[in-house]
Amino acid sequence: MAKHLDLEEQEQLDQIKHFWAQYGNLITWVLIAVFGSMAAWNGWNYWQRSQASKASALYEEIERAALASDADKIQRAYLEMTDRFAGTTFAAQGALLAGKTLYESGKVDGARAALTWVSEKASDASLQAIARLRLAALDVESKAFDQALKTLETPMPKSFEPLAADRRGDVFLAQGKTEEAKNQYQAAWRALGAQTEYRQLVEVKLASLGVDASTLGGAAEVTR
Repeated sequence: MAKHLDLEEQEQLDQIKHFWAQYGNLITWVLIAVFGSMAAWNGWNYWQRSQASKASALYEEIERAALASDADKIQRAYLEMTDRFAGTTFAAQGALLAGKTLYESGKVDGARAALTWVSEKASDASLQAIARLRLAALDVESKAFDQALKTLETPMPKSFEPLAADRRGDVFLAQGKTEEAKNQYQAAWRALGAQTEYRQLVEVKLASLGVDASTLGGAAEVTR
């Protein structure tokens, strides 16, 4: 009986050896690929969390500098953030905050640089749109009207189209093109929701041009 079991075990062992000789390398490489992918995925997640954490710390530094109106510190922090953590949302948000604070500090060129970075490099389309709207406002202030309109030509998320129309109205009004300004303000007013507070501001602009918003029709497509 023992001899029979020994023979049977030997036969099974031979089968295992034969199977491993035929498929062993393939199985090994598959296992390496699977475990390697798992390690890479875990490593990527760790790296992402690490990047977000470091970017968050820099964003907080920008916030503190903004509260202190320390323009130089803001500029250093946002430049470091956009250099080291460009792919994070914190970088775009930090650059937007830097742009606002630098402008309020009289550093218009620094503000423009920060906003331009967001408009071109941010991964979030909404943050890009906010940056373009603010850049267009800077262009109007510096009387670079053609540049302002060009900035606003870039497609934006639908929710930002009324704001872009309103900003185009500002450009045309600054140029003395009253009818064009009216058209843009009317388009913005129609596209904004009835409960949107910003709509009231557009109504004031229309009223200053002799247009009673209550006489306007419903929603209309925003034209560029």
